[in-house]
Amino acid sequence: MTTTLPAPGAAVTVWPSLTEAARRADDLVATLPPPGSRSPEQRAAAATAKDAARALRARFLDAHADAVYDHLTDGRTRSLRIAELVEAAATAHPELLPSAERIAAERRLPQADKEGHEIDQGIFLRAVLRSPRAGPHLLDAMLRPTPRALRLLPEFRRTGVLQLEAVRLERRDGVARLTMCRDDCLNAEDNQQVDDMETAVDLALLDPDVTTGLLRGGEMTHPRYRGKRVFSAGINLKNLSSGDISLVDFLLRRELGYLHKIVRGVLADGSAPWHSPHVEKPWVAAVDGFAIGGGCQLLLVFDHVIAASDSYFSLPAAKEGIVPGAANFRLGRFTGPRLSRQIVLEGRRLWATEPDARLVADEVVEPHDMDAAIERSLARLGGEAVLANRRMLNLADEPPDAFRAYMAEFALQQALRLYGEDVIHKVGRFAGRSV
Repeated sequence: MTTTLPAPGAAVTVWPSLTEAARRADDLVATLPPPGSRSPEQRAAAATAKDAARALRARFLDAHADAVYDHLTDGRTRSLRIAELVEAAATAHPELLPSAERIAAERRLPQADKEGHEIDQGIFLRAVLRSPRAGPHLLDAMLRPTPRALRLLPEFRRTGVLQLEAVRLERRDGVARLTMCRDDCLNAEDNQQVDDMETAVDLALLDPDVTTGLLRGGEMTHPRYRGKRVFSAGINLKNLSSGDISLVDFLLRRELGYLHKIVRGVLADGSAPWHSPHVEKPWVAAVDGFAIGGGCQLLLVFDHVIAASDSYFSLPAAKEGIVPGAANFRLGRFTGPRLSRQIVLEGRRLWATEPDARLVADEVVEPHDMDAAIERSLARLGGEAVLANRRMLNLADEPPDAFRAYMAEFALQQALRLYGEDVIHKVGRFAGRSV
C-alpha cells in the first residue's frame, strides 16, 4: 500500500488506536499507588498497558516521524533543540509524548516514584534521529550556539573571564581555559553542569581571540581531596537517585550539545567562513586525580589528553546500570574491542601508569610537571594546518551518519535504563557513598 505523506509543515493525524491505548494506560495508572509502592501485580498491569501504547507509538513514528518533524519545524525551516522539540511535539500530539507539565511534575519525584514518561521521549527522539531527513537537521540544531552563550558573548569578549556555577572560563594567551569547579562534589555532572559546559564551549568556539581550548578540573574542598585537583567523578548519582537527572536536559543534551561541538565545532550562521559552516578549534584535556564515567567519556573527544601519573580512568557503566554516553561508540576506536569490553562491561580501571592507559592518554607526566606539559601541548596544536587535519580525522573517525545512528538507539536505550529496577536500586546505594 502506498502512503501519501502530508505536505511539508502539514499537521499529522495520530491513529485512533494509539489515542485509545494511551488513554487506557493513563486511566489505569491514575488508579494505582506510586510506582515504588505498587504490588508485583500492579506493576505488571501498568507495564502491560504502557507497553501496548508504546508499541503503537513506535510503529506510528516508524511510519510518520518525518511528517511529524516537518510539521513541528515548518518543513525544516526552524531549528528546534531537543528540549524545544519534545515540548512542541507534546503540545501537537499529546498521545505521543508527555506534556511539559507532566515532565516537570515527575522531576520533583525520586527516580523510584516516577512513571517513566521519559521513555516516550526516547521513542520519539529515536525515530527522529534515525531519519536521514529529520535526523541531520536535529543534529545541526543542537550544534548552534545556545541563546545563553550568545547573550554572554559580548561581555566575555571584553573581559576574557566568566564564572559560572560549575565552570570557570578564562581566555589567556589565546587559550580558552575551562576549569570545572564543582569543588564540593568532585565535579560530578548534573543538569546545571551540562548547561554551564555548553555555554563555556560555545563561548570558546565563538570568540575569535581563542585559538585552542583546555579543560581541567579545579581544586576540591571535598574532605577526601581537599586542595587537590580532580577531573571528574562522572554523573552525580545522588541527583540521579533523587530524580534530578533528565534524559533530555542532561543525557541527550550533553552528547548532542557540548561534546558534539568539541568534535564538530559550533554551527554559527553569519560568522563562519564560506568554506565551512562550523567554527571549530583543537582541544586539550588535563586529568588530575581521576576521570570516572562521564569524565572518561570526555577524554574520547579531545585532540590531546595529558594525565598525571597518579590518576586513573574508569567507565563503571555496568555497575551503575546505565549506558556510558557515546563511549561505546568511541572507546573501541582507541583501545580495540577487547579492552573496551573489559572497561565497559567488567568495570576495569585503567591506572595512568599502565601501558594500556596510553591508548586513552597521549602523555602521562608526574603531577608537578602537569602545568608545563599542558603549555607544551597547547603550543603544538597552534599550527596553521591543525584545524583542517583535525576536521578530516574526525570525519574519518566519526562519520556523521554513524554518530546519528548510535545516538538514535542511545536515546531509547538510555531512557529504558533510567527506569530499570536494577538502576534504581543501585544508584540508591551508590548515592550514599563517596568516591
